[in-house]
Amino acid sequence: MVEKKVVELLVDGGKATAGPPIGPILGPLGVNVLMVVNKINELTKEYSGMKVPVTVTVDPETKEFEVSVGIPTTSALIVKEAQIEKGSGAPNTEKVGNLTMEQVIKIAKIKSPSLLASNLKAAVKEILGSCVSIGVTVEGKDPKEVQKELEEGVYDDIIKAHEK
Repeated sequence: MVEKKVVELLVDGGKATAGPPIGPILGPLGVNVLMVVNKINELTKEYSGMKVPVTVTVDPETKEFEVSVGIPTTSALIVKEAQIEKGSGAPNTEKVGNLTMEQVIKIAKIKSPSLLASNLKAAVKEILGSCVSIGVTVEGKDPKEVQKELEEGVYDDIIKAHEK
């Protein structure tokens, strides 16, 4: 029995192509590269405009394959949610976008399986930390200020409403 080959890729959501890096990696394994690419694009279309980690598992004997999609990086989710091109080059002085607390909670819920946070409030705190590092404000304020408010319980009601 031949061992399955596992290929890890970082693709543009919904825009993978049979060209490099995918084609040259999967071609030698004997799978139909176009079928794999179509499957990747089908599974990542909702992450359009983001880099998405994808794992392709190939059985070299049967040429069957499986595609599993990871979760985009926190910063990619923030950039998409804030509808900005990219994070700030000078996040301490130059703010490039703003998120509502609802948007931060949405990102926290998407990311929570891969975060160390034990609950939604802690996950929100982690997302706020990422907002600091890429120059995105939350509710029009510095994310550090919002983290303090979070600690003080200002957002407890809105977070409780999302925990259900």
